[in-house]
Parts: sequence; structure tokens; C-alpha cells
Amino acid sequence: MNDFKKIPEFRSEEEEFEFWSTHDSTEYIDYSKSKKVVFSNLKPSVKTVSIRLPEFLIAHLKVLANKRDIPYQSLMKMFLMERIEKEFRVVK
Repeated sequence: MNDFKKIPEFRSEEEEFEFWSTHDSTEYIDYSKSKKVVFSNLKPSVKTVSIRLPEFLIAHLKVLANKRDIPYQSLMKMFLMERIEKEFRVVK
């Protein structure tokens, strides 16, 4: 029978992250007793929306996204989030 080490108490997620980044979980967890779990009722964390944009704007986004080597939809989300954060900072 294996003797597993006791998992320490963590004061923060950062401390826990650092711990698991430098330790082997097989010394702490008996995976032979694990059970498969299915989360069937989880909803996606994103919602699809439709937005009409001028073709030239999409073309410019694609050029910028290509320079950053990311999908243009991801770049649009980044730009939108940056602007929303900026607007909230101004409102405060």
C-alpha cells in the first residue's frame, strides 16, 4: 500500500499554483480510486452574437490579426474588452 503525502493548506491560488508547478501530484493523490465524472448540464461560457461590420473593417482586422498570429475574432474580442475596461475606468 502506498503512503501518500498530505496536501498542504494553501493561503492563495497563487501559492497552490506554485506548489503544483513544482511537485508531482502522484505523490499526493491516489488516482487508482478516481471516478469518471460527467458534467452534462454545463452551459458554454460564451454567447454567439451577430454584428454587421463594413467589409473594409473586417479586412483591416484580419491584417492586424495576421500580424499577431491570432484569429481575427479573438483580436476583436481583445479590442472590445480593452475599450470596455477603459470606459469603466473613466466612469469611476
